[in-house]
Amino acid sequence: MGDKSTPLLAVLQLLRKYNLKGTEDILRKEANLGDVEYENLDLPEVELANILTAHHTESDPYSYEFAYDSLKKFVENSLDVYKYELSTLLYPVFVHMYLILILYDHNEHAIKILEKFGPEQDEYYQDDLKRLCAVKNKDQVKGNELAEIYSSNKFQVQLSRDASTQLKRYLHEQKSSPIIINIIKNHIQIDVCDGPGRSHAQVKSTLGGLLGEASRNENRTKVYYGLLKEPDLQILPAQIEDEEEAEETPDKPKKKKAKKDNIFMKKPKSDPNAPPNDRIPLPDLKENDKVEKGKALREAAKRVQLGPECLPSICFYTLLNSGHTAICADICDDSTLLAVGFNNSTIKVWTLTTVRLRGMKSADKLQDIDREAVRLWSLQCWTCIVVYRGHVWPVWDTRWSPHGHYFASGGHDRIARLWATDHHQPLRIFAGHLSDIDCIQFHPNSNYIATGSSDRTVRLWDCLTGTQVRIMTGHRSTPFTLAFSACGRWLASGGGAGEIQIWDLSSGLPSAAIPPASNSPIHALAFSRDGTILASGSLDSTIKLWDFAIISDENINEENGNAAPTQKEDKFLLRSYATKNSPIKSLHFTRRNLLLAVGSYDGSV
Repeated sequence: MGDKSTPLLAVLQLLRKYNLKGTEDILRKEANLGDVEYENLDLPEVELANILTAHHTESDPYSYEFAYDSLKKFVENSLDVYKYELSTLLYPVFVHMYLILILYDHNEHAIKILEKFGPEQDEYYQDDLKRLCAVKNKDQVKGNELAEIYSSNKFQVQLSRDASTQLKRYLHEQKSSPIIINIIKNHIQIDVCDGPGRSHAQVKSTLGGLLGEASRNENRTKVYYGLLKEPDLQILPAQIEDEEEAEETPDKPKKKKAKKDNIFMKKPKSDPNAPPNDRIPLPDLKENDKVEKGKALREAAKRVQLGPECLPSICFYTLLNSGHTAICADICDDSTLLAVGFNNSTIKVWTLTTVRLRGMKSADKLQDIDREAVRLWSLQCWTCIVVYRGHVWPVWDTRWSPHGHYFASGGHDRIARLWATDHHQPLRIFAGHLSDIDCIQFHPNSNYIATGSSDRTVRLWDCLTGTQVRIMTGHRSTPFTLAFSACGRWLASGGGAGEIQIWDLSSGLPSAAIPPASNSPIHALAFSRDGTILASGSLDSTIKLWDFAIISDENINEENGNAAPTQKEDKFLLRSYATKNSPIKSLHFTRRNLLLAVGSYDGSV
């Protein structure tokens, strides 16, 4: 009631003007208006007339179709340099016209405008409109998730300054029909940017979010995307370096090998874009950790350098009799264990080496599964050690920090949580998504986590402050998988319509968009250890290898603010491999750049 420019206050002032005391008192009592607000009713006559005229126009159902048609013609007749930006206003204006008509009980007119202009909206909004058309009267608005999101949040639109000027001129000429003016004022946030108008490709590259594009102000925070300085390891016990050494016999003289640099004594270089090593507390390396680190370095020294002329070998693990029961799969960093989660709340672990697994405790000794909690299982005793409670709905994804100790989770409650193994409660709660968090991934330096949501946005969160530092829009469908590049600067996301987006974390803008080869969702992404190849796995039972060196080299030399994403699949695609009806569930590059893949054979196809 603090705003004097509401129709209710305008009506009260009009009743006072004509000395209709009885009606005025009844309305004031029903509105629960305070004395201070009542005594300060002093709207100018012109403003009073405008408010009442606007309210009358908004309550006229026949004026909405005319107003939308007028806006549509204005956009279509605009110059190309403004047209593509201005066209982003059509969908939010259309949606709020529908909701306003429903709230005014003009249900038949709302359905009419939906049937007439709904099919004209972009393809990626059609599923949203199907959910929205379930609202047939104002009592159903509160129970509809999408209607509540649109009613309580502003739709984000980016316009160049010249395009904004053209819009203001048009609205000034349309004063007799203030419907669009009020919708823009109350439900749309216009982000005016300096510089020339954006091309059709540039506008298209950032569209698709549930609430429009990301505001540039939201992506100005500095992101430390570089890698942490690795600890300076001392000389470790000597081990056999090559398989050939084991084959040498006393009868054969030992071959003298070229002297190699001691990789354990090299001082790691500092990355200028990396965060300080003590920015977030990391556990000290134990002796076992140092041994494992040394093993990883030895494996890295034998890594195969991949490229267009040297593609990775692929080892594919097929899960039989599990086409509809295996939900997710993952392979540990040293490529020794494979874990698969099933829809009956069980986890199965296989060894990928000749070393046998330890025995597991009997099922009757395990507690009942709590579907609304995250569990930490020991691979030593094969039992649940800790239950982390906090999510109130199903958890869709969890990921370990590359440096251990921390892990992150996200799910149906739209919130991501950061956990530590020595705390029962979450250390950070990341809130901001408008729908389910379907995938989550840790940055290689463990300072950030990325989340992908059904609101068709990808967001980056700072583990230190708990704040959102990037919001990335451009997906036309739900992103189901995320992968950071080996250098930490790039983030790849795979969508439910088969598209792959590459994001530059330094700016938060899309750097490349790989169009879908089919409409099957991408459920697995993995970068090679040297960062030259991106592998993608789809539910269409194919694995594709992409030349990421071309993508990154081209975009480093472009101006991020004005770079249009490349849309040439053939230019990036190196090879495509088809399985025998086995949708891909997981991809993993070993330390030597062998690609491991996991899928469930679907015998029903």
